[in-house]
Amino acid sequence: MRFFEVFVSTVGLLVSLPLFLILIPIIRCNSRGPAFFHQQRVGCKKRTFVCHKLRTMAQGTPQSGTHEVSADAVTGIGRILRKTKLDELPQLWNVLKGEMSLVGPRPCLLSQVDLIREREDRGVFGVRPGITGLGQVRGIDMSDPIRLADCDAEYVANRSFAFDLRLIWLTISGAGMGDRVNDAGAVGKCSHRDENTKK
Repeated sequence: MRFFEVFVSTVGLLVSLPLFLILIPIIRCNSRGPAFFHQQRVGCKKRTFVCHKLRTMAQGTPQSGTHEVSADAVTGIGRILRKTKLDELPQLWNVLKGEMSLVGPRPCLLSQVDLIREREDRGVFGVRPGITGLGQVRGIDMSDPIRLADCDAEYVANRSFAFDLRLIWLTISGAGMGDRVNDAGAVGKCSHRDENTKK
């Protein structure tokens, strides 16, 4: 599986390079700030790593769980990137480095202590987090830590190369809603650093 992930992430990054060259100036013109977003996440064995994404939110957005952030924070191009999941492409670099897998539990923030505890209780941190996974395909986000941790544990118990390929296909074909923002407009208080300070 690791050979497959290295091959896919390498090819994916090479193929994505022209797309990055197009998207970077569009993102920067659409809203002030860098095009890339870098954020500390919790990985395998609870080791922290820096997760890379294309920026989809405005400068000054708090670094909280996506479900805690106002929908107004998402930029115009950001909505397109999130809907098409193109904002996840830089995470192929995390896969190539061995910090993430193509498929696995969604990497959470250090501040999401409830989800970390639930995942730890279920042995979820025994595998690398993924760009996509069973939770994403089922539309379960981090606003429901117990349900998400249960889903993650189900994936860990049933993971296989064939299962991963199926989840990848379902993701590519549009399954799941991705990380949803808070339509009510509330902004979480998990962190006082804004989304763009670490891009």
